[in-house]
Amino acid sequence: MGKHAFTRQALSPWMKEGGPESDVVLSSRIRLARNLRNRPFPLRATPAQSAEVLDQLMDLAESGRLGGMGPLEAIRVDDLTDLEKMVLVEKHLISPALANESRSAGVILSNRENISVMINEEDHLRIQCLSPGFQVRETWDWASKIDDLFEENLEYAFDEKLGYLTSCPTNVGTGLRASVMMHLPALVITGQINRILSAVTQVGLAVRGLYGEGSEATGNLFQVSNQTTLGQSETEIIDNLYRVTRQIIDQEREARRRLLAESRLRIADRVRRSYGILRYAEIIDSKESAQRLSDLRLGVSLGLVPEVNEQMLNELLVSTQPGFLQHTHGGALSPEQRDAKRAELIRRRLADAG
Repeated sequence: MGKHAFTRQALSPWMKEGGPESDVVLSSRIRLARNLRNRPFPLRATPAQSAEVLDQLMDLAESGRLGGMGPLEAIRVDDLTDLEKMVLVEKHLISPALANESRSAGVILSNRENISVMINEEDHLRIQCLSPGFQVRETWDWASKIDDLFEENLEYAFDEKLGYLTSCPTNVGTGLRASVMMHLPALVITGQINRILSAVTQVGLAVRGLYGEGSEATGNLFQVSNQTTLGQSETEIIDNLYRVTRQIIDQEREARRRLLAESRLRIADRVRRSYGILRYAEIIDSKESAQRLSDLRLGVSLGLVPEVNEQMLNELLVSTQPGFLQHTHGGALSPEQRDAKRAELIRRRLADAG
């Protein structure tokens, strides 16, 4: 398939499929942290030891023994340009930490880009599965099967009392991080978001931005995930996330209904103003474009912008990011050049849709 195939298109194949509750939940993700037995964890390993782990896992991916995962490609991070790394981060196929990794590191990707296995990030293996919409239980079932495939070929670091051993204590136990990416504009507009997020943290969940820990919640996009992995079973973690996400979906939809019933003219004006700016702006920075696209996504869900669809907005979410813009251009751009290219791209896509 070639590494460039993963950086050529903004929209991963799995994102084109649509999913349940996709007006509120963009995607569901399961990530499993695993380490190899009798191998120093990445943060303590020597360069030679890291290289051995990378070679072992790359060879496994290329051997055909992981056939249940479909066609795979194993990529060494050192073989990627800085812009290619940025694009893979923006598509959530690798983490910012892996992109900046100086040790021997790699990633195993499926051709649909719904499976990503990072090698020598914080742990030897970070197995990630992605699904469109609200499918956290289905994604867990699938990730568990992929984990079993690896465990048939590798010996994991495991303790009978503690469970799976990981570099970070918060991942010890199941090693499971389950999350959903949610678009919550109505809760933000109506001023309810802080109350909701405070309640979420009180039931053992964390709320982060688009790119996980340490990132800002731009464009009214929030990543909700479990905080701890020790002392709970995988089923308990998934069920808790499912239950809370279901409640947030209901509250966001109720807030949207209330906006339409009580402030229809005002919300329609907000959506159409953002549409007009996106349709005709000559320069737009990433923060403003994220907010305007959020307004547009809200308008689509409320039936106020029939000429635009969710798939186009998902594509623009990635294609307007700094890395993808520069990679498409073929090289580095100044901030002003990026802002001009971003505006041009959005204008062209909306003109094609209209």
